Amino acid sequence: MPHLSAGDHAARGKAERAEIPRTTHATWGAPPHRPDPIALLEEQAKTRVPELVPIRYGRMLASPLAFYRGAACVMASDLAATTRSRLRVQLCGDAHLSNFGVFGSPERRMMFDINDFDETLPGPWDWDVKRLAVSMELAGRDNGFSRSARSEIVLATVREYREAMRSFAALRDLDVWYASLDIERIIDRFRSRVGRERLHVTERKVAKARARDSMQAYEKLTREVDGRRRIISDPPLIVRMDELVGGVAREQLEQQVREILRGYRGTLQSDRRHLLERYSFADMAHKVVGIGSVGLRAWIILLLGRDDQDPLLLQAKEAQASVLERFLGRSEHRNSGERVVAGQRLMQAASDIFLGWQRVKGVDGIERDFYVRQLRDWKLSADIASLDRVALATYGSLCGWTLARAHARSGDRIAIAAYLGKADTFDEAIAAFAIAYADQTERDHRALVDAVKNGRVQAKTGL
Repeated sequence: MPHLSAGDHAARGKAERAEIPRTTHATWGAPPHRPDPIALLEEQAKTRVPELVPIRYGRMLASPLAFYRGAACVMASDLAATTRSRLRVQLCGDAHLSNFGVFGSPERRMMFDINDFDETLPGPWDWDVKRLAVSMELAGRDNGFSRSARSEIVLATVREYREAMRSFAALRDLDVWYASLDIERIIDRFRSRVGRERLHVTERKVAKARARDSMQAYEKLTREVDGRRRIISDPPLIVRMDELVGGVAREQLEQQVREILRGYRGTLQSDRRHLLERYSFADMAHKVVGIGSVGLRAWIILLLGRDDQDPLLLQAKEAQASVLERFLGRSEHRNSGERVVAGQRLMQAASDIFLGWQRVKGVDGIERDFYVRQLRDWKLSADIASLDRVALATYGSLCGWTLARAHARSGDRIAIAAYLGKADTFDEAIAAFAIAYADQTERDHRALVDAVKNGRVQAKTGL
């Protein structure tokens, strides 16, 4: 890497501002030959489990925000048609508001951070900011807020990103790397901004989240059958391995999972590999997850340690090429699971100790990439629908700070801060973009509704 002076980095940002004025980010208009959003979703569906794709469409029907959460490929295609920044960072690739949350760090602190990296790839820093801002606008619409209230929420989110990036630009590299946001700091910082009842609700949810670990998941998802602990089937969302296939095929599938575990061990640090080797395979099941991820192959893997009261539940989730690769170039990582893990480790302040990857050949003879992590470890997500105007703006600020920290770790934070500047010019531009693209998302959502009505695609709701 070239080692420039701080002044040279700042000059990069100012040169970028001269070439791409901040006000240009405000505009969105569908180009004449914009790809059909439903066709893009159908193309994605070709590599997914066919019988699960209708569940994905069913979940996306719920609202424009739900559609948006499942349509990262659509927005990537749209952003590729806009002016592209030369300042690159490690992108989340799908930085909507529901892909942030609380989880337990290896040091057993409750951290707030980005928690989904399926689409991560190096790219223009503003793409993540725009995806986050639009999700805030859509959430405000879902919650029935006025236009002015929604504007305040989006502006609070982008302002926090800009101000945080400027703060990170002034820090030493190590200080940026060690920066994090734990739950105690969040509560102290926003104690005066939210009401007492909202604060008490948050504290109760945090206490509940501390119980959401492997033992809690074990008790909820498994039961004893013939003296052995087994995962409970709940079709079509959770389907045990022996219900998917039988006989020789079942043995092949179990062997596939064992191969995932064997190869995956080698991607862990030696101390964590030593810990994992204390556990033995007990059972597995297929699990439907999220909205955008529905249809990808995702396995719950039950491992047992000292005895049946010492469980470890892992999730092995299929990783396909990022939706950004078509527009930003192929990943440097040949394994898409490694791409996800590398992006997560680079962007998160602290990552799951069991985070790793592997490639295996399925019973159908097709090789697929997977990444592996704990199924549940003190995880807590915000109930967006329950947030009032002040609470959603506060949540947006947390997301804005966190995204800036993630970008500052991987990109030229000084140049980005110089581009953003002290004034709110960029904030106002992104707020205008958020309104225009939220309108586009509502039109795309209606297109999906129409596609279901006319039978072009099949959808299953309520799952």
